[in-house]
Amino acid sequence: MGTTEVNSRPLKPAVFLDRDGTINVEKNYLYRIEDFEFIPGAPEAIKRLKDAGFLIVVVTNQSGVARGYYSLEDVDRLHTHIQDELKRYDTSIDAFYVCPHHPTEGEGEYLLECDCRKGNPGMLLQAAEDMGVDLKHSWMVGDKAADIEAGGRAGCRSILVETGYGDADNVLALYPDSLIASDIFGAVKEIITQYTTN
Repeated sequence: MGTTEVNSRPLKPAVFLDRDGTINVEKNYLYRIEDFEFIPGAPEAIKRLKDAGFLIVVVTNQSGVARGYYSLEDVDRLHTHIQDELKRYDTSIDAFYVCPHHPTEGEGEYLLECDCRKGNPGMLLQAAEDMGVDLKHSWMVGDKAADIEAGGRAGCRSILVETGYGDADNVLALYPDSLIASDIFGAVKEIITQYTTN
């Protein structure tokens, strides 16, 4: 896997993954470990990306925190559980970035018009700064138009998966050049194909 160097800092490509509806089965305001369920093929897809040399970064809107349905600590516990489950597949996620805000429905400090809520690119840009990501050679994979928008605004290529909300018609109307995959495993096959042929 190649790297790009900027100011003597080697950069690596990443795949940014939405969480709910992309990695795991969509369940409204998921935070309980007992409700978590991988989309079939998701752990294998993550492992394939890691083995190919991509950084794996989850970027997830969690407005349930803003609405008071659950806490950031609950989100962290669920992410620890995801990592524990991925160990069984000899893989892992490199980082999780969470937006706990909502511009109109939040409470207290979380009632905020932020730059991290997708389709804003803030989480991707922060991860790029923190982890040395080569955004030009990176990808965003998600099930909503907001994911595609965030990826495009960050300078990545994006793939919509048809799991979760999988709103392909709306996404194609807004972003006609978008790639569509049936699920995360299909998206990963496309990413690997694109990388090895370019």
